[in-house]
Amino acid sequence: MNRRPLVWFAVFWIAGSSMAAHLSIGGAALAIGSAAALLLALVLLGQSTRRLAVVCLIGCTMAAGERIWADARNVSALDLPGDSYEAVVTGTIASAVEVDGDRAMFRVTADAVRVGGEAAPRKIRERLLVQVRLAEQPHQQVAAAWHRGDNVRLAGELARPAGASNSGGFDYRRYLESSQHVHWLLKVKGIGAAQASPGPGWTAAALLGRVDAARDWLGARMDRLYPADQSGYMKGLVLGIREDLDPGQFQQFSRLGLTHILAISGLHVAVFVYALGAVLRLLRFTRERLLVTLIAAVPFYVLLSGLSPSVVRAGLMTMLALLAARMDKLKDGLHLLAAAAVAMLVWNPSFIEDVGFQLSFAVTAGLILFVPPVRRAMPNWRKGKALLDVLVVTVVAQAVSFPLTVYYFNQFHLLSIPANLILVPFISFIVMPIGAVALIFGLLWPLGGQMLAAVSVYANDWTFLLVGWLGEVEAVRTIWATPSLWWIAAWYLALALLCRLLPAAPAAVTADHEETMPLQETAAGMEPDAAPIWELLEERKPPVWRRRSTGLSLAVGVGAALLFYAYCPDLLKRTAEVDVLDVGQGDSIYIRTPQGKRILIDGGGTLSFRKTGEEWKQRSDPFEVGGKVVVPLLMKRGVHSLDLLVISHLDSDHIRGLQAVLDAIPVRAIAWNGSLKPAEDAEAILRTAVRKGIPLYRAETGNKWKVDANTELTILWPPAAGKGIPVIKDQNDDSVVLWMRIYQSTFLLSGDISSAAESAIISRIRDRETALSASSSTLSQIDVLKIAHHGSKYSTSEEWLRFWKPLRAAISVGATNTYGHPHPDVLKRLQEQDVTALRTDLDGEIRYKVGRTGIYEQTIRKN
Repeated sequence: MNRRPLVWFAVFWIAGSSMAAHLSIGGAALAIGSAAALLLALVLLGQSTRRLAVVCLIGCTMAAGERIWADARNVSALDLPGDSYEAVVTGTIASAVEVDGDRAMFRVTADAVRVGGEAAPRKIRERLLVQVRLAEQPHQQVAAAWHRGDNVRLAGELARPAGASNSGGFDYRRYLESSQHVHWLLKVKGIGAAQASPGPGWTAAALLGRVDAARDWLGARMDRLYPADQSGYMKGLVLGIREDLDPGQFQQFSRLGLTHILAISGLHVAVFVYALGAVLRLLRFTRERLLVTLIAAVPFYVLLSGLSPSVVRAGLMTMLALLAARMDKLKDGLHLLAAAAVAMLVWNPSFIEDVGFQLSFAVTAGLILFVPPVRRAMPNWRKGKALLDVLVVTVVAQAVSFPLTVYYFNQFHLLSIPANLILVPFISFIVMPIGAVALIFGLLWPLGGQMLAAVSVYANDWTFLLVGWLGEVEAVRTIWATPSLWWIAAWYLALALLCRLLPAAPAAVTADHEETMPLQETAAGMEPDAAPIWELLEERKPPVWRRRSTGLSLAVGVGAALLFYAYCPDLLKRTAEVDVLDVGQGDSIYIRTPQGKRILIDGGGTLSFRKTGEEWKQRSDPFEVGGKVVVPLLMKRGVHSLDLLVISHLDSDHIRGLQAVLDAIPVRAIAWNGSLKPAEDAEAILRTAVRKGIPLYRAETGNKWKVDANTELTILWPPAAGKGIPVIKDQNDDSVVLWMRIYQSTFLLSGDISSAAESAIISRIRDRETALSASSSTLSQIDVLKIAHHGSKYSTSEEWLRFWKPLRAAISVGATNTYGHPHPDVLKRLQEQDVTALRTDLDGEIRYKVGRTGIYEQTIRKN
């Protein structure tokens, strides 16, 4: 430990900051006390560790104290009790202005806020995230002319960011508060409510505004060199500008774990330093002047690249390495990494929660620590040395990043290793340098820049083709539930133990140095009373538990067990789940049965009311509930595949999200209401199912499925339609109505039917006109009722409630819907029947845990 004091200090600094970020003050104090006890034990074991232990304890305590202090200061200066107010704000633009479709977005540092009808504005300093809704296409150019550092006066709605409304869902409020120190949104309707004027030219914001302008100018030059489908990719690769990257391309790279290529990192900084150093050598700079010039130049490159955590980390490490080389005190990379980590966390403790920060430092540390022992264990081939080096780096990087990848992204493609092995060197050492040189040449010699760009265009075509082909191999794309923090720690411990115990490969022996001894000479030279050599070796063998092979087997076994547990965390779980997801104004219900079968009923849908001629309002990556909400939630819950997808009916608010589900998660069977609807989204869903070869089953009255030993599904509606597939435009009364029994608990999921269909279902049950094996008395008592049609006044009649006698009810409804759902009459009828109702607009996701003894209800209550 004493050989790397800075490294251990950084480890304990990170530990203290992490504990303070995720624990209460009391919990952090308890954790620090435990760390102090551990360090005390180390001190008692050896006097040589006393000073280091004290330093580590101080680092842990200081980091925790700094994070607690930073969190205490990270509060809004607007002491307002509600969630929404009309306000007028004056301040300074504090970020680049992003214009995307019908929205311009930027951060503002407000110096005065007048809320509601207050006579005088509040003189405060508050950071706001501003969203300006653009009404006409020319307004895009107006908003694009605003710059960081400009003074603005804005009038709009001051609102709190939305918190997480689904278990494990994205918490936008926490993200803004922790990463950007933003506590309020300002929603401005129209360009007329925003006034901007140039601010002072000497402020930090104005200087960063000039950097933004330089990035935009270089990005525009890149647009001239590359076609539209490649310019965004090359801007991300060379300049770190990711706003123009096509979401489809990003998704393809993400599936194969290649998004790190698009982030400016250590390799980009190294190429920049190498190229600038070569130019300075041609200018005959001395070593000292060259190093000082490079140290001064790196911050400008970091600024120009966008100041992401990965490029800041790489820039700090490079500057520290150059400074150490200038002072002739250059140590190993681990010290540089440790110093960079501490410096970044001192500057901004919330970096510890940034995914880019975690991946950048974890992978870099893993490469420094684990590549040497793994490489020593590999054969020392002369001809294939470079290939083995690249293979070791790729495998180690994948092993180190794996737990963080599945924790944040819940997927891992088994072709990620060969994809990284092939594409990372190709893109990093060929495509990226060519793109950078083409950009520079294009500024000085446009024709030369275009010629070089043409080479990289051809290379990009092959890259996209390979990425698309590999990404489409669904059989080796795995989905992982979000692991716990202890699992991540155990994985890294097992990985460290494995690398520590790897034996070095035997040195290659050439024919010229081989020495042979005839058998008879060996036998003749052996003393008569000497024991055979194999007996001596047998006597010297250490106990089994002290052998290297035993440790290796243990590390491999622990790693395999951790992988199995992470992939099937609920294998032995016998509690079922029925989750009414919050998808806004729509329906989506996820069911996990006691034996682990997975069922999804509908997928929500984002409605669009855009008219012809308003195509300019389309955003580059618009919100789509299937891809942004449903699919991430299913993946976080470890849904490797869906055993059954039920499409209650073909209305947009129930099916548009299913396109993303079908694209991302294997589906084994689909049950739908057996109709067609003349709508583009409905036709697309059914075409996708047919193209993927998913069996389609018509759900009709009387159909029953025995999902597992404790789960049964019965279709109550719609009635059989005869031969052929009818085309039905108004689908509500043809919704699939599903009665479900799990253990002894029952649910009724009623789609969007009206009171007329409700009466028809009751009549069929009473008259015993269906082929149901269950008696009327069994069916007419349920525990949970999913309210039909989001609480429409034309559904959930008194007759319906009296017949089913539900104990609880769930209403899936959007918070800002314009339909008046749920209707007051429905809420009154529920109250009169003593039915407790929960609503996704107020309570968030509604979760039912079903066991042999009954149902446990849980909500993700919105704040």
